[in-house]
Amino acid sequence: MADDSTGTGGRLRRYAKVTGTMGNLAVKMAGERYLGLKVDREKHAAELRDALGGLKGPLMKVAQILATIPEALPREYAEELANLQTDAPSMGWLFVKRRMAAELGPDWQSKFANFEKTAAAAASLGQVHQATSHDGAALACKLQYPDMGNAVEGDLKQLKLILSLYERYDNAISTGEIHQELADRLAEELDYRREAANMRLYGLMLADEPGANVPTPVEDLSSDRLLTMSWINGTRLKSFIETTPDQDQRNAVAVNMFRTWYVPFYYYGVIHGDPHPGNYTIADDGSVNLLDYGCIRLFRPSFVCGVIDLYKALRDGNNDLAIQAYENWGFANLDQDAINVLNIWAKFIYTPLLEDKARPIHEMRSGSHGREVAMKVYEELKRIGGVQPPREFVLMDRAAIGLGSVFMHLQAEVNWHRLFESMIDEFDENKLAERQRATAIQAGIPEEIYTH
Repeated sequence: MADDSTGTGGRLRRYAKVTGTMGNLAVKMAGERYLGLKVDREKHAAELRDALGGLKGPLMKVAQILATIPEALPREYAEELANLQTDAPSMGWLFVKRRMAAELGPDWQSKFANFEKTAAAAASLGQVHQATSHDGAALACKLQYPDMGNAVEGDLKQLKLILSLYERYDNAISTGEIHQELADRLAEELDYRREAANMRLYGLMLADEPGANVPTPVEDLSSDRLLTMSWINGTRLKSFIETTPDQDQRNAVAVNMFRTWYVPFYYYGVIHGDPHPGNYTIADDGSVNLLDYGCIRLFRPSFVCGVIDLYKALRDGNNDLAIQAYENWGFANLDQDAINVLNIWAKFIYTPLLEDKARPIHEMRSGSHGREVAMKVYEELKRIGGVQPPREFVLMDRAAIGLGSVFMHLQAEVNWHRLFESMIDEFDENKLAERQRATAIQAGIPEEIYTH
């Protein structure tokens, strides 16, 4: 019965619980807005977290994503949802055997020299088992939970309800594009053939980066819902931090993390949108093992150009260039008031890159300061009538905030300005477009993705 949490009965039960919680929220929010009643947001946020916390599936992942978008949800809700654990209970062995037979056929066990019965890791959309090939190679088999397609469809309806309820209460952020972006990315994460192509893409993009390690997909042991890849040994970030007091080693890992994320973006227009600690490990030499390739986005070269132009605009105090940059990002109908508000948040994000010196990142971007900045932006957006963030903003902002959090945990002291400037020194939008297209074709990315 425990395995039914992702089946029809389990899904209906969890929807009933979450829908009841959200319906209760709607009533309370309406009472607060129209009747002046006080809502105990902290208590209600804890109830929402409890409703979501036992789930396998995309709604848990969406909740974590929303928690990283400044003021997309009230602070109390964001803080609770950010604490959701990605390690959901794993499928039992009998269930795993049925799932593996469905993906590789009834003789699936004969295709491995060994297959571990107990999952090495379990998360929102699937779980990973360690295995061994017949030639002795260590493998990781990522097996998707059953019926995730229907779960995604249902969970996205729940997400739309959550967002629409909050937007009726507070219109500082228009959430339509956020919902569509998350919907598209979740649909892609269900396609393990697509993830295998993303893995090949990263293998090509990071081939010359000694600080990054990318597994290799094993095509004949993979399917739409099973992804088999080479196993890479490493240490989780938390364990690395606890056992590595040496500042130089921590700094080296931070630099490797930065290049693992941003060489693909500034050279190829590709971002990994989920710097969650469960998606990578640290090798013995300090290089980064990037393990998960479900949340990957290809950007228009003009968007990448806009990110660089905004940095230059903030660095040089060039308001006209800032306007051009936001337009390249996809913001529309911005007046000077809106530009000024967006610049408050942009300066917070870009601060580590603007000063030519090595400093601990927490001195520039502490959690309390971030909340103060986010609240100021939120209040100003309400004053001017709100904005609609472009779809691309969701994962870009999430990556920047997520990596900043990693660097704070590492207590890294790096000259981010010089690291960034060296990366964009010879930026050419046309050359990026050519590299993106050629590399995507080689990796097997569908043409409609890289032709935008």
